[in-house]
Amino acid sequence: MSAAGDRVHGLTGEDAQRRLAKHGPNELPRSRARSFLASALHALAEPMFGLLVAAVAIYLALGDRVEAAFLAASVVVVMAITLYQEFKTERVLEALRDLASPRALVIRDGIERRIPGREVVVDDVLVIGEGDRVAADGVLLEGDVVNVDESLLTGESVPVMKSPSRDPVPDGASRVFAGTLVVRGQGLARVTATGAQSEMGRIGRSLERLDTQATALQHEMRGLVLAFSVLAFFVCALLVAVYVATRGGWLGGILAGVTLAMAILPEEFPVVLTVFLALGAWRMTRARVLTRRIAAIEALGAATVLCVDKTGTLTQNRMTVRRIYANGQVFEVTGRDVPDPFAEVVRIGVLASEPRPLDPMERAFHELHAPSSARPAELVRRYPLSSRRLIVTHAWRDPQSRPLLVAAKGAPEAIVAACALAPGEAEAVLHEATSMAASGMRVLGVARCEYGAAALPDDPRALPLAFVGLVGLVDPLRPSVPKAMRECRSAGVRVIVITGDFAVTARAIAREAGVSDDPVVVTGTQVDAMTDDEFAIRLATSDVFARVVPAQKLRIVEALARGGHVVAMTGDGVNDAPALQAAQIGIAMGARGTDVAREAADLVLLDDDFGSIVRAIRQGRTIFDNLRKALSYLVSVHVPIAGLGLLPVLVGGPLVLFPAHVVFLEFVIDPACSIAFEAEPAESDVMRRAPRRAGTRLLGGRVFALAVLEGVIALAFCLVVYGFALRENMPEERTRLLAFTAIIVANLSLILFARAGGRRMLRHVAAANRALWAIVLGTMAMYSLIVLVSPLRQFFRMAMPLAADGLILGVATLMLWFALGVLNAVYEMLGTYEVTR
Repeated sequence: MSAAGDRVHGLTGEDAQRRLAKHGPNELPRSRARSFLASALHALAEPMFGLLVAAVAIYLALGDRVEAAFLAASVVVVMAITLYQEFKTERVLEALRDLASPRALVIRDGIERRIPGREVVVDDVLVIGEGDRVAADGVLLEGDVVNVDESLLTGESVPVMKSPSRDPVPDGASRVFAGTLVVRGQGLARVTATGAQSEMGRIGRSLERLDTQATALQHEMRGLVLAFSVLAFFVCALLVAVYVATRGGWLGGILAGVTLAMAILPEEFPVVLTVFLALGAWRMTRARVLTRRIAAIEALGAATVLCVDKTGTLTQNRMTVRRIYANGQVFEVTGRDVPDPFAEVVRIGVLASEPRPLDPMERAFHELHAPSSARPAELVRRYPLSSRRLIVTHAWRDPQSRPLLVAAKGAPEAIVAACALAPGEAEAVLHEATSMAASGMRVLGVARCEYGAAALPDDPRALPLAFVGLVGLVDPLRPSVPKAMRECRSAGVRVIVITGDFAVTARAIAREAGVSDDPVVVTGTQVDAMTDDEFAIRLATSDVFARVVPAQKLRIVEALARGGHVVAMTGDGVNDAPALQAAQIGIAMGARGTDVAREAADLVLLDDDFGSIVRAIRQGRTIFDNLRKALSYLVSVHVPIAGLGLLPVLVGGPLVLFPAHVVFLEFVIDPACSIAFEAEPAESDVMRRAPRRAGTRLLGGRVFALAVLEGVIALAFCLVVYGFALRENMPEERTRLLAFTAIIVANLSLILFARAGGRRMLRHVAAANRALWAIVLGTMAMYSLIVLVSPLRQFFRMAMPLAADGLILGVATLMLWFALGVLNAVYEMLGTYEVTR
């Protein structure tokens, strides 16, 4: 393009810099990660942090510096854990911010310059060629057979031919758009719009009108935290009042109230949600699925409809030869071995293509690589495709042969007309072309001739072309799609194909993918003609939506959401972005997706593997199951802790729990919830259930009742041990030892039984979970250290354990396990565990 560069001066460097400073860079705004300082402030706002600080102040006021120092150290630990969790979460989000700005070749001061794409400004002159990604919207000023792949905008995988224009109001045929790919030719384009003003930016701006809704699980978690917090406030106020009235001393009463608040405040609830989803995002990253919004992982497990973009999602966004027609016969291509006379069709098709093609259909000819497709030495002339003649013609010179070999390919009807076939033969060829098109193929005719005259004619219509054959090409299905589609059906997830392609092609792909044996197709024109009520009825039975535009995709997703569906939408192009944002779960294809699609999506499939969606659904369902188990455990374990924090004050007995005891218990509870339950293996039927009903609560109905009953049984166990110690008039330190040990036993027992959730209890207890057993063994080791090391034992105000204490606790533990086993057996027998409801 050096010659063009000499003719076109372009902007001056100073003018370009002024425009860049005035209008800003050629990019869409990006969200920024939370800073470390914001994470630190978030950690300081944790309820446990405030309660620990209050306890430290009270101990200092009471003169107990050792207790104050221990709790102050706990403050540091709590803050470090919170900061670590925040850091892990932000690292997941930062993984998407490595998208480099594309580069552009522009003419400034009459010289071609390579600059970052973000520095392109309006009225810049872009130099575009095969393989270039267009950096901004523009008008083609000069060009030589410029074909552009606009599938990222339109969903159509076949390149569009562009015509140069210098008109003040150019038509669509001369416009090029940011983000599209030049697959043939070269040219110059004057920039007309950049950044948010480009066609890509206009679609991106529609995302701003769409609200990102919090998931039902997040709403439920906030409700649980609020309810437990209100309950904790009133119970703690009651405890302080009773303590002061019966024992006197405001500081002691406040300390008892702070201890109880530490025991029952639900600070673990939001922590559990954050950790589960962050670790889930980490697991998905290892499976080549990048999570942009971690809450979408759990929502994906409830997805009832998966809206799939055809081009680049179900298909590979590349063309391959599927069928060849020659001499009245048809050959189905299954490999690279193509027999005669069909090999001759491929050979001529290769010669009618560019030597180093970027056009998907021309690359398909080269990839088939017929054995006889040896290329003559020199390409002497090209006759490009034009709007008046839909044929590409190449003339080749072979040094060993005098006549030139002319190869042509193009639209079947154009090839038939150029070859002057007999009426019967022409009818047979066009009938086969129609049959191929009905099977979802792109059809090209191929012709050839030998030209021995001294000079080639200027008009290719003067060439005596002879018909060679037809070639049917398809954008092939991804190999993983049929299996993934079967798994979606077994999981109760409905799949709808949404594409900008033709109805016949979309229907064929949907049938091949396994969406339906007889897919029901609705076109974009039909969608526009329907009212909302008519569309809702038609939507219930439709499998494919073809020839749709972005606004129609958005309408489809929103209509499904209004119908009560949890919608997951996959896509890779700018045209998918509004629907990705409107869907509860947006899934972008990462290998060839655009920045705006990734910004709109919740999940990004890094390898563009449709099967990764199935793994994401499995992970989402497993996370929901394990979250339910973890929260059930949290509810049940707080019942005995709160009971032993409150009841001794009410009955006038020795206090069992002080802040140090509660901190010890919290260091067991938090890892159990955030590590052990998160590491639980998936249920065997996790992908054989219907999706969860929209609005299903984690702790609704019988699940919550089971958790409370388990907690009541654990409290009864602790009170039996505590009451036995009081009846035997045991010293306060020994009474506290027995009661505190009972709480630890109850805690570990509840972990084991919460894993079952009321079904197949023995299998769950025995199931492998290394994190769980590490926590159990670690807790036992820490407890042994406390009761056997004298300074620690005195710090926790407990006595040295005796053999009789082990007997008492052993008998009580057997009773506890029997009661919990009976309760779980009853739930399993009644089948009341709410997994799919």
